[in-house]
Amino acid sequence: MKFGGIIPQVKWLNKQPDYDLTYNDVFLVPSLTDVASRTEVDLTTTDGIGTTVPIVVANMNAVSGKRMAESVARRGGIAVIPQDMPKQKLEKIINYVKSRHTVYETAVALNKDEHLNKALALMQKRSHGTVVVVDEANKPIGIFTEKDAADWDRFADLEQAMSTDVITVQDSMTQTEMFEKLETERLELAPVVDKSGVLLGIVSKKGLVRSSVFKPNVDTKGRLKVAAAVGINGDVAAKVQQLLDLEVDIIVLDTAHGHQTKMIEAVKTARKAAPKATLVAGNVVTVQATRDLIAAGADIIKVGVGPGAMCTTRMMTGVGRPQFSAVYECATEARKLGKKVWADGGVKHPRDVALALAAGADNVMFASWLAATYESAADMQIDEQGRLYKENYGMASKKAVALRNRNQSAFDRYKKAFFEEGISASKLYIDPRTPSVEDIIDQISAGVRSSCTYAGARNLTEFFDKAVVGVQSAAGFSEGMAHTSSWS
Repeated sequence: MKFGGIIPQVKWLNKQPDYDLTYNDVFLVPSLTDVASRTEVDLTTTDGIGTTVPIVVANMNAVSGKRMAESVARRGGIAVIPQDMPKQKLEKIINYVKSRHTVYETAVALNKDEHLNKALALMQKRSHGTVVVVDEANKPIGIFTEKDAADWDRFADLEQAMSTDVITVQDSMTQTEMFEKLETERLELAPVVDKSGVLLGIVSKKGLVRSSVFKPNVDTKGRLKVAAAVGINGDVAAKVQQLLDLEVDIIVLDTAHGHQTKMIEAVKTARKAAPKATLVAGNVVTVQATRDLIAAGADIIKVGVGPGAMCTTRMMTGVGRPQFSAVYECATEARKLGKKVWADGGVKHPRDVALALAAGADNVMFASWLAATYESAADMQIDEQGRLYKENYGMASKKAVALRNRNQSAFDRYKKAFFEEGISASKLYIDPRTPSVEDIIDQISAGVRSSCTYAGARNLTEFFDKAVVGVQSAAGFSEGMAHTSSWS
């Protein structure tokens, strides 16, 4: 976006150094502000994908699935479904996300004859931790939580262990009225039913408040948006057409090294197959690569090689670039050409999201931070101490490569195993303070809103225009860390 014919760039506190910078190397300088509250800040992005918070979930198999896509879109972000899934599975995921309510959470609903072990397993896929027991007409007849399982055999029927004291809220009620009923009944959540008593979803007090703070990312039909990735091998035109047929909202052409002839040709092919679609392409880290992909037809450039938590590219190959500098230079070039960038990877704290936006990114893409949440695609597991965890892995790792090449010959699969990169298994524990992706979205939103107020900005366009960046030493970064215990 232009301001008075001038494209704004990062403002440096002193001067821009002649070496590349990571997020840890920089900080934001507070400026004179008349923004009195974080609530005045609008986090809607300007890259045209409808996100009302600058959050994109990367297309990692262990992270981005139907539950993640639904939850993130409901709070204003978007998730990218992993590339080249079988059509039947992809169609199921897209239809599922598109059919979810924009306010009500999806209930885990089972009939009374199901065993407790099934209910306990499904319960861990949702942060609300509740199973609604329904009759043949899908009307609630019981509520089951983990506490209800105490002293019962895991193969007992739900009918034996469930609570039959079911309090519901009506779909005709306003969100405020729903909240007040939950408050009056001293409940944290309740099933939502229509006038016939049929289950529609579930609401919690926290979820209702979030719905008043966040605006969902929806398509022209009012349905939650979802993106999907496409690999650059095979019949790209056919794969793109398949995504269009399934009403995918954003198409992401994805490969580790985006500045290659094959990617450029794939972008051209995708643009011809989908002239009106929003195309994202990457990953790259240079000005020239940004120019080339935009010239080929990309609307948004995905920036980042090697900063991800599951990525070993830099250690294996020496290839990559510090992320802040990569985003800054690529975003500056993209804006000159009327296009946008996503900052992909290297994000560990809300400050990193703010810094990526200050560098010129319109959205920030990440996954590992979200891997240890109820909504991530990986299965919940329990260690010897009873702690919940999930496993995450890189998309160039042995595990991911095996999944992508499962239809190839045994010889070819064995051969490709010689060229694996990335971590195949990482045990990530559920943080009881932020067990849900929505808790992390709360953190990021609060942090970025505060960053905007410090810069004197009421929206992300103003933030990019007004943010002032300084360079710090490792000691400077360490100084900014909170201490949770005595340092004497």
